Amino acid sequence: MRKIQNANVENKRVLLRVDFNVAIENGALKENFKIKAAKATLNYLLARNAQVALISHLGRPDGKIRTEFSFAPLADKIGKILDCQIKFIPNCIGEKVSKSISKLKKGEVLLLENVRFYKEEKENNEKFAKELTKNFNLFINDAFSVSHRNQSSVTGVTNFLPSYAGLRLQKEVREMEKIKNNYTRPAVAIIGGAKIETKLPAINFFEQLYDYVLVGGKIANEALDKNLKFSPKVILPVDFASGRFDIGSETIKKFEKIIRRAETVVWNGPTGKIEEEKYAVSSNVILKAIIKSNAYSVVGGGETLEILRCNDALDKISFVSTGGGAMLEYLGGGNMPGIEALKE
Repeated sequence: MRKIQNANVENKRVLLRVDFNVAIENGALKENFKIKAAKATLNYLLARNAQVALISHLGRPDGKIRTEFSFAPLADKIGKILDCQIKFIPNCIGEKVSKSISKLKKGEVLLLENVRFYKEEKENNEKFAKELTKNFNLFINDAFSVSHRNQSSVTGVTNFLPSYAGLRLQKEVREMEKIKNNYTRPAVAIIGGAKIETKLPAINFFEQLYDYVLVGGKIANEALDKNLKFSPKVILPVDFASGRFDIGSETIKKFEKIIRRAETVVWNGPTGKIEEEKYAVSSNVILKAIIKSNAYSVVGGGETLEILRCNDALDKISFVSTGGGAMLEYLGGGNMPGIEALKE
């Protein structure tokens, strides 16, 4: 990939793609992990006197302006997390962006409005992508978690600006390559959550390489109901909690024993319906087993991060990825257009 370290960013106007698609509760930030993840690249740019505009999506506004998905009420909090002066712009294209970027003072950063307020974003509309780039000299992608999307603010803009990978994106790719090619055995993958069709490529990938693939969550139910066949490396539940909303005690013991002996653990997706505390038992036990093990651990996925957050364990995992779907896509050998667009 073309890297930010090889770009001349000094005094340049930079469009920085971040992922601030964070959980919000009653209008307030519920977590800030993804926001913090952008700090290294932002600091790198500000130290070189770049004028930076942050662009991200939030939620699923379906191409319409919806106030509950606006960055306006979050701007001050984001500024505090990033330790900079945020100037919110209620748009991501047009004259207001142009005027604001030209008036930025040292240490100030623009935060553009939710790019998914435009339906053209998800369509990867060429005209819209060009509009996004009008006021800038460079584009930096630091959002691994959306790099499996072929969208205007991820790939479209790379057709109009010199484009580079940010520090966080580079780190994510290094970690993904490590767990694909440079892992220590015994190696264990834990795959949970829903939608077996999205998780199957990752299960198949780890089945080929790792010693165990532990499957829980709704996808375990789907695999059993559909009578999917795997090698003995893939461990499906032998029992469930009531209603099949969590794996059962025998399965938990089996998973826990395997995890404690592991030297590498990759986890994506909860093994129960964690929205209800009584079905978060297995996910909490799995987290504790990972922490107690000597394993190099990599965890990703929004709901999995919620388990870490609730247990105050973000700093107890070797590497926490910002990507859920992107992580699975990368590891499953899927298409990563946001990364492909940055290749030499």
